[in-house]
Amino acid sequence: MKMLTRMQQEHTRRIRPLGLTGLALSLSAVLAMSAAPAAAQTAAAVPASAASSNSAEYRLGSGDVMRVSVYQNPDLTLETRVSENGLVSYPLLGNIKVGGLSVTQAENLISEGLRKGSFVKNPQTTIVVLQVKGNQASVLGNVNRPGRYPIETADMRLTDLVATAGGVASTGAEVLVVTGKRAGQPYRVEIDFPAIFAAGGAANDIFIQNGDVIWVDRAPMVYIYGEVQRPGPMKLERGMTVMQSLATGGGITLRGTEKGIRVNRKDSEGKVEALQLPMEAPLKDGDVVYVKESLF
Repeated sequence: MKMLTRMQQEHTRRIRPLGLTGLALSLSAVLAMSAAPAAAQTAAAVPASAASSNSAEYRLGSGDVMRVSVYQNPDLTLETRVSENGLVSYPLLGNIKVGGLSVTQAENLISEGLRKGSFVKNPQTTIVVLQVKGNQASVLGNVNRPGRYPIETADMRLTDLVATAGGVASTGAEVLVVTGKRAGQPYRVEIDFPAIFAAGGAANDIFIQNGDVIWVDRAPMVYIYGEVQRPGPMKLERGMTVMQSLATGGGITLRGTEKGIRVNRKDSEGKVEALQLPMEAPLKDGDVVYVKESLF
């Protein structure tokens, strides 16, 4: 029994030096080790999200009107316009180049200048863009509201700009032409606009950059006349056949006949040919469909 008691006391002496402090330190070490992978993952994730945020942030351009304010320093509030050289004149700091910077970068630049100059101990600068003039793109041609529109975010896409212009007009073509500059080089691309909304077509919804021009041409047209209910021009829909053009024209009148239908089409040399095509034959831009009068 005494032997057992001495063993218990020896065991107690070995454990006691740790005490509560040692136990707490051991527990902290375990928690730190378990938290390290999560912290590493968070640290790795933050730059990626920040980078994506910065890449999508609006960048200031010449002509932009902005309001600069510093927290608890109303004397430093200023509404100003970015000059053609990308400069703004700010109190205490003089001319500052903000053209091409994101809003966050410009805020940090002013805060750093105020801090280094010992004007404000811990400045918190806020910039609000009041008017976007420096980054614009044009939408021309057959859209409902042609004109110049501001690029308010760096991730503005072609569909966003066309929507801002009121969408493609009923007379507009399905293929849009985008021109501008990329990396200082002339840029031109033709984009099948409806295909963007098809499966896998999102890659064609390109990002819009400053100075881009979107041209929406007139849609292909066909013309129908003769013994039809509504003769005249009509938009050539994709894959439209002779039968579909007749249906769009209201159908053949009582005096007309399907046997007397001719399609007048220009050949490669510009000469007009009168073709007798089947009803399921597709039409081409500029075709003229003529429905003759029945002899009986």
